[in-house]
Amino acid sequence: MKILALDSSGIVASVAVVEDDTLLAEYTVNYKKTHSQTLLPMLDEIVKMTELELESVDAIAVAAGPGSFTGLRIGSATAKGLGLALKKPLVAVPTVDALAYNLYDAQGLICPIMDARRKQVYTGIYRFEEHQLMTLKEQWAAPIEELLEELNQRGEMATFLGDGVPVFRELIAEKLQVPYSFAPAHVNKQRAAAVAALGSIYYKEGRTETAMEHIPEYLRVSQAERERAEREKEQKPAGTKI
Repeated sequence: MKILALDSSGIVASVAVVEDDTLLAEYTVNYKKTHSQTLLPMLDEIVKMTELELESVDAIAVAAGPGSFTGLRIGSATAKGLGLALKKPLVAVPTVDALAYNLYDAQGLICPIMDARRKQVYTGIYRFEEHQLMTLKEQWAAPIEELLEELNQRGEMATFLGDGVPVFRELIAEKLQVPYSFAPAHVNKQRAAAVAALGSIYYKEGRTETAMEHIPEYLRVSQAERERAEREKEQKPAGTKI
């Protein structure tokens, strides 16, 4: 079984191909370029380097959100285009789940945090049991202090990863009352290899969709939509029902 995976949900762009238990290739870039500039050239390079016949893949796994609205749309459009052209199913892998899978068999709680602005994070709470990723709380958008309060209540060691770590590192040190650590650089951001690995599991479980069915999971409205709603609310005449 061969899975092609894409992740452009955050600041990192990543493409990978996994065949059974072997990572054939992974191309990950964490640099100041838009994913529209990087994702397809990265895929093209992997195809050339591995002499990959795209028709040979069984499915296309994509980090389905949450994350950057623009990044998710680029990843989704790329995956849908490939799925339609190749007539292959898509596997939507929750972004936060894939981040947690980077820390395979880690001890204690795994807590990915993605910076969602306005002192909020996209996050989830996970652990590994008998070599399987267990979801203790599904990915959701929350104020960072709400997450830290919940972790304090759980009373277990937690490992953090994701682009929210440098943003909230000092607050974590100030507010968290349980032992904690931060994942090292090689596993602390999105990786398409993790999306592919989870995608393989989901594919075997029959958790696939068609390219036409796939839509990203944003978890909340975009900043532009929030600002538009606020402007419209301010422009409503007094006494007008909203």
